[in-house]
Amino acid sequence: MSVSEPLKNNEVEVSPPPPQEPNNVPRKRRWVWPAIMIVLIAGSIFVYRTRGRSAAAAKGPSAPPAFSVSVTPVQTRDMPFYLTGLGSVTAFNTVTVKTRVDGQIVKVNFKEGQFVKEGDLLIEIDPRPYQVALDQANGQYAKDLASQNDAKIDLKRYQTLWQEGVAPRQQLDSQQAVVGQFDGALQADQAQINSAKLNLTYSKITSPISGRVGLRLVDPGNIVHAVDTTGMLVITQVQPIAVIFTLPEDNLLQVIAEMRNRQLTVEAYSRDNKTKIADGNLQTIDNQIDQTTGTVKLKSVFPNQDNSLWPNQFVNIRLFLSTKKGAIVIPSAAIQKGSQGDFVYVVKSDSTADVRPIQEDFIEGNIAVITQGLTPGEQVVIDGQDKLQAGAKVNANPVSPARTQQSPSPAGGKNQ
Repeated sequence: MSVSEPLKNNEVEVSPPPPQEPNNVPRKRRWVWPAIMIVLIAGSIFVYRTRGRSAAAAKGPSAPPAFSVSVTPVQTRDMPFYLTGLGSVTAFNTVTVKTRVDGQIVKVNFKEGQFVKEGDLLIEIDPRPYQVALDQANGQYAKDLASQNDAKIDLKRYQTLWQEGVAPRQQLDSQQAVVGQFDGALQADQAQINSAKLNLTYSKITSPISGRVGLRLVDPGNIVHAVDTTGMLVITQVQPIAVIFTLPEDNLLQVIAEMRNRQLTVEAYSRDNKTKIADGNLQTIDNQIDQTTGTVKLKSVFPNQDNSLWPNQFVNIRLFLSTKKGAIVIPSAAIQKGSQGDFVYVVKSDSTADVRPIQEDFIEGNIAVITQGLTPGEQVVIDGQDKLQAGAKVNANPVSPARTQQSPSPAGGKNQ
């Protein structure tokens, strides 16, 4: 049917199909525009980053951050100087009470752990055998005394007869010898009486010193002998009480020099070095140095009125020697250890850290006494040193010296 012809009834006009591309057109043309868009975006990013780097290069390298540290000023103050050593508490006197006579214990007049005074009756041994011996000695003395009196009467008679020429001289001399024999017998009898009295006294055992009674070693009813090796009880004198401690021989001359001027004081602290137990005085120094350890023993005495010290107890001793006037001090927390020795970080006026070698004299508690390297008023770093190096910028946070330099703790002093 021709296009120009009119449509008839019930006929529908059909449009011609659209033209189709030839099958031989390549697929690469389909991705051209997406690829162009990706290239444009990548170029924009590259240009942006390049301009940012150029701006950063124009500003120069960034400065390292400043470290925040705590600082406190170097100060001067009077510092006490102590020597420290490990000591052992020793009873001022120790007595093992033994019997001096044989016999049966009939009474014990003390309790274990009781404090007794010198002369107190402790133990009674059956006194009857010694009372009998005393009575016998007294009887023998009376007998010999009567015989001596009779011999003296005869002597006077012989002296009269000899003067009258009736009795020979030999008989007079013999009678004088008899009187002399009775003199010796009476002296022996008196010695027997004294011995019996002494044994009778020994049957009542009294305390030889004032002190504390330990555990009882014998019970009533037991028979004891003078030859027994073990005693019946032990008494230790704990008021006053002594502490034996040691110091290096290098400190001996210092101690002797100070002892010439005054009585040296000592302090006893607990084993953990935190609790002060008692105050006392240095009494004496041993007469020789222990060559195996290079130390010397010293003896101190404590009143021990509160019985805070106990025999064989281990304590830490602090011997006060002198006070160093106007010492340069810093908190011990500021001191760092290095291969070249001790040093501290000092904050300079331009807020930079400076490494300062120092010479330390001694540490008392948390305070260090410095002899070289620092001057009063300088700011030393006490916290945050692990992040520092020479020339580093810092933000200094001042800390009050009162918070860092507290009163010396028991653990301070010249460590020995």
